[in-house]
Amino acid sequence: MKDLAIIVLCYNSREHLPKCLDSLRTTMNGMDATAFLVDNASTDGSAVYVQSEFEWCTVIRSQRNGGYSYGNNLGLSAAGFPEEPLFRYVMLLNPDTELPTYALRDMLAYMQDNSNIGVLGPKLLLDDGSLDNACKRGSPTPATAFFHFSGLSHLFPRSLIFGRYNMTFVAVDETADVDSTVGACQLIRGEALSLVGLLDETFFMYGEDIDLNLRIRQVGYRVVYYPPVVVKHLKGSATRKEPERMVRAFYESMKIFHRKHFAGQHTALFNVLVYTVIDLICRYKLLQNRFKPPGRRAVGSAPE
Repeated sequence: MKDLAIIVLCYNSREHLPKCLDSLRTTMNGMDATAFLVDNASTDGSAVYVQSEFEWCTVIRSQRNGGYSYGNNLGLSAAGFPEEPLFRYVMLLNPDTELPTYALRDMLAYMQDNSNIGVLGPKLLLDDGSLDNACKRGSPTPATAFFHFSGLSHLFPRSLIFGRYNMTFVAVDETADVDSTVGACQLIRGEALSLVGLLDETFFMYGEDIDLNLRIRQVGYRVVYYPPVVVKHLKGSATRKEPERMVRAFYESMKIFHRKHFAGQHTALFNVLVYTVIDLICRYKLLQNRFKPPGRRAVGSAPE
């Protein structure tokens, strides 16, 4: 069994692949690791480019864009998960990220020293140097989502109750247990993944990483935010090409997540109210986008 599989899911991301894969190659140097580049039916020649310029990557070409979970699952299946894993650990990595030289070794060492951690997520910084808030997330319960979208989380970011959506009460440089890290870059213990299975393909885009983290916590593993490793994330660079589709996917994932994890705890009337509010917020975001320049449009969880 090898140490590490890295799954890089690509969809029309050729412009970002050189920096991402160059940084990945550097941090993989000397390690017992394999990189899988999954191309989700790109139309920009990404797969051919990687096969020609990055021959050390194992390229998997999908004939259709089945979504984020679907594409990552192709890579995870190639790595033997969940039934016959060929690797002790697996990293999910977006092509719009850049890893520092020390990233993989530091994260693996921390996981090996803490056998009860199922998922480890680094600190992610956006292109402007600000924190990607999704790298330390709370579970989006109805109450947590309400506090976030009502603005209470912004008014009281240090509150353990109101600030849970992005766990803003956790200092950005504090290693801490969180409800979820983000699929853009997260290291997963192979044993944990084998227990809970692959990503839920009901989620086309967004929400699948929170769902996976929740399932891993439910079988007894910790999910940890690990800021000693800092990764650059050009968030939204690909999804801004299809903003309306991504906004709809983001809010649809909220409904899927609620239906899967919370609906059974509430009355039918309450659940209808939740879905109605989600639809209204989605329509509001779509309307807002019509009056914004392309670079400022909301695209799911990316900053506006």
